Amino acid sequence: MPESLLPPVKGIRLASVPAKIKDWSRDDLLLIEVAEGASVSATFTQNSFCAAPVMVAKEHIAQGNIRALLVNAGNANAATGARGLSDARACCSAVAAAMNVRAEQVLPFSTGVIGEHLPLQRLLDAIPSAAAELIESGWERAAKAIMTTDTRPKKAQRLLKIGSEEVTVVGIAKGSGMIQPNMATMLAYVATDACIAQPLLDQMVKEAVNVSFNRVSVDGDTSTNDACVLIASGVKGKPIHSPADEGYSALMEAITQVHIELAQDVVRDGEGANKFVTIQVEGAESSEEALKVAFEVGNSPLVKTALYASDPNWGRLVMAVGNAITHSLDTEKVNIYLDTVQVVQAGGRAVDYREELGEQVFSQPEFTIRIELGRGNASEYIWTCDFSHEYVTINAEYRT
Repeated sequence: MPESLLPPVKGIRLASVPAKIKDWSRDDLLLIEVAEGASVSATFTQNSFCAAPVMVAKEHIAQGNIRALLVNAGNANAATGARGLSDARACCSAVAAAMNVRAEQVLPFSTGVIGEHLPLQRLLDAIPSAAAELIESGWERAAKAIMTTDTRPKKAQRLLKIGSEEVTVVGIAKGSGMIQPNMATMLAYVATDACIAQPLLDQMVKEAVNVSFNRVSVDGDTSTNDACVLIASGVKGKPIHSPADEGYSALMEAITQVHIELAQDVVRDGEGANKFVTIQVEGAESSEEALKVAFEVGNSPLVKTALYASDPNWGRLVMAVGNAITHSLDTEKVNIYLDTVQVVQAGGRAVDYREELGEQVFSQPEFTIRIELGRGNASEYIWTCDFSHEYVTINAEYRT
C-alpha cells in the first residue's frame, strides 16, 4: 500500500456520502462504525456556547459502549436551541435504526456555519446510504468529507509491533480557522486496533491532546464544536490496562505522534497561512505562565502580521511578553531568539543583532521564536501561524 494512503484499522468501518448540506458537490457526511466492545474516549470544547451535537455526544459517551460516530460538514448546529438538540438526537436515532444499535450508542459531530439549523431531512435521507457503504478502507474519503475551509485533508498513521501483533494507529482531522485550544481545537478522530481498557484510554486521550491540539493556535478563537475522539477497537493483542503493561509505551508514543502530526498540519493549513512558527518559552515560574506567554505572543495580531510580512519587528515580541506578565517581570532578564539569532538581550536590542539576520529567519516558511524569561525552570511551547490578507478574505466571505 502506498505510504500516502491510510491503512484500515480492524474493527472500524467508515462511509462518506454527499448529503448536500451546502451547495457543493462532494461528500459531507461521514459515518464510522465501531466494533462491539471497543473503548471510545473524547475531549470536547469548553466554549460555553458548545454546539448541540457536543451536548448530546457528552451524554452518550458517558454511558459507554459506543458503536457509531456521525459527522457532518457545512453546518455546526450551534446556537440553535431546542431544535438543534432535537435535530442532533434525530440523527442519532436514524443511525441507530440503520445500524441496529441504540441511539445512545451514537456520537454526533457537526462543523461549519454557526447559528443555522441543520437541513435535517437531507441528513436523514443520506444516513441509510452511508450505513450500506461501510468499509474498512474508508479513511481517505473520510478525511476529505469532514473538511470545511481546509485546503487539504489532514491525516496521519503509525504501524508498530506489540509482541507478535502488528498494530495500526490512524488519525484524521479537520480545522484551519477558529483554532485556539481549550481542549482540542477542531475535529479529530484517531483509531487503533489495539485493546485498551476504557479508564486507561480516557487518560491517554487527555495526555495526547495536551501535547498536541492544546498547543496550537491559528487565530485565538475556540470553536463551539471542537472534539477529539480516540478509539481502540480491541481487535488485536492482549488488553492493556495500565502504563506498566507490555506495549503501552510504544502504543502511547504512536498515538501521541499521530495527534502531534495532525495538530501541526492544522496550523500549517491555517486559513491563509504562509508561516509555521514554534513559540518556545523557557525560564518561566510555571508551565501555566510559560503557556500564557507563548499564546500571548502567538495570538497577537501585531506579531502575526509581522510574521506575514517577514518583518522581524522585535518590539512587538517584547510588547506581547509584557502583556502576558504584567507584574513582577524583571525585563532585564528577558532574552529572545529567532532560531539561533539573538534579537533581544537583557530586555533590549542584542548588541550583535542586525536587521538582515532577523529578516532571513522571518522569511523562512518555518522557524522558532525562543523566549527566555529568567524567572524559573518551567518551559512550554505552542505552534502558530501568520495572519495574511487571505485570512481576512476567507472569513469575510465565509457565509457567502
